[in-house]
Amino acid sequence: MPVTVVRLNLVDPDATPRGLSERYRAALEMAAFADERGISTLQTEEHHGSPDNWLPAPLAFAGTLLGATRRITVTVSALIAPLYDPLRLAEDLAVLDLASGGRLITVAGIGYRPEEYAALGTDWKRRGALQDEALETLLAAWTGEPFEHRGRTVRITPRPYTRPHPPLLIGGSSQAAARRAARLGLPFFPSAHLPELEAYYHARREEYGTEGWCLMPPAATPLLHLSEDPDRAWEEYGTHLLYEARRYASWQQGTVRSAVRSRAEDVAALRREGVYRIVTPEECVALAEEGGEMASLVLHPLCGGMPVEEGWRSLRLFAERVLPRLKD
Repeated sequence: MPVTVVRLNLVDPDATPRGLSERYRAALEMAAFADERGISTLQTEEHHGSPDNWLPAPLAFAGTLLGATRRITVTVSALIAPLYDPLRLAEDLAVLDLASGGRLITVAGIGYRPEEYAALGTDWKRRGALQDEALETLLAAWTGEPFEHRGRTVRITPRPYTRPHPPLLIGGSSQAAARRAARLGLPFFPSAHLPELEAYYHARREEYGTEGWCLMPPAATPLLHLSEDPDRAWEEYGTHLLYEARRYASWQQGTVRSAVRSRAEDVAALRREGVYRIVTPEECVALAEEGGEMASLVLHPLCGGMPVEEGWRSLRLFAERVLPRLKD
């Protein structure tokens, strides 16, 4: 069965506090629905200072998702680890791991927006060193034993539920990220389909003598919205997809690589491009069959301020008319 994902980043450029609260509560209800129907994972992410309310607190939100569900995993992809105090991060992740029975998966990245570091008073130029410190601190802290941290001996409790430690992957699109994952013996999650980077990771892993594996995104990873009438849905709701596509693309400058990258300037171009897709249930099943065992279906029901009721229509279509056929 393909991996099935519901992505939730709570973007809404026009939201009032009341409206955004309703969107958050709808996301929790969608999470519970996805859990009941056997969807594989919920995915959330982290961005700071965005005027469209892009989620800035993924661990707080992950905690609410885990509390609203019983079986589904929650993936934070990606947590910008250098922006956190590493000891507090170790505690927070340990508590979430304990409370959820090991259902939180964290992909640790360093981010790609200097303004986020500036807003939180963190030195952008030291992001690599801060990432190394954060990851090394997590791994030491989760042993439950005393260790040296910034010139003093510390010990972090409680120990996590998952052994040897909570699920932790290193994300990124650079050799530095792959090398860091290899050195620490952690799984590597490239931010795009980059076979050459996967090969580099495994080569460095052999040099370091560490274990690990690579979770490579497919060559195409469209974000999906389901509708019985895609033409109508594009006409009525395409601007929501375009809003997120353009916002996300504006952040991906220079050498940043992403599995979801659009160059569209209008709704018609976005539809032709295929990065964001509105599909019928039958077309969604066909996408899964084309991908085979490696297929990944990523639903984005609240994309770009999508009306909550339309998000529910998409999610219910997927649960009622796609999932049963994937399980057959």
